[in-house]
Amino acid sequence: MSVAGGRRAVFLDRDGVLVIPEFRDGRSFAPRSLADFKIYPDAADCLRHLKAAGFALIVVTNQPDVGNGVVAQGVVEEMHRRVAAALPVDDIEVCYHRQDEQCVCRKPKPGMLLRAAQHHGIDCRRSIMIGDRGSDVAAGKAVGCVTILIDLGDRDGPAQAPDFTVGSLAAATAVALRLV
Repeated sequence: MSVAGGRRAVFLDRDGVLVIPEFRDGRSFAPRSLADFKIYPDAADCLRHLKAAGFALIVVTNQPDVGNGVVAQGVVEEMHRRVAAALPVDDIEVCYHRQDEQCVCRKPKPGMLLRAAQHHGIDCRRSIMIGDRGSDVAAGKAVGCVTILIDLGDRDGPAQAPDFTVGSLAAATAVALRLV
């Protein structure tokens, strides 16, 4: 549950927001190897600006390739160590479940956001969700966040309209900072 009157946060999807995704069949996907894992060059500066504005920074990421047996969990955990070392994030919430498992944490369900809100004293209604897919928008809306979609040209557009649509993390950061 969200903590009324709690901290403001920016919830950030990982792939396509902080990490350069791989593109297959008109959609963006998580890199599957450490060699292909690259953080966007401007991500650290963007997150430093958000942190300076008083936001907690929480990564919320679906990683079904682990549940599907395509990527070892240890590889994803190393990716997260790299994110935590390079970026000023407060926490990384991850869902390893496959889509067919119907867990409560896999976006578009809001479980990861709610778990982070409880753990960090976050008021979701005072917070922002930045993602590159409709599932990110839906998860953010489910808990009352302002939603910002980074449009990477994904062929599967969001089912729910985001509050803002931008083309990059830098543009999403600028929107978030105007909302402070």
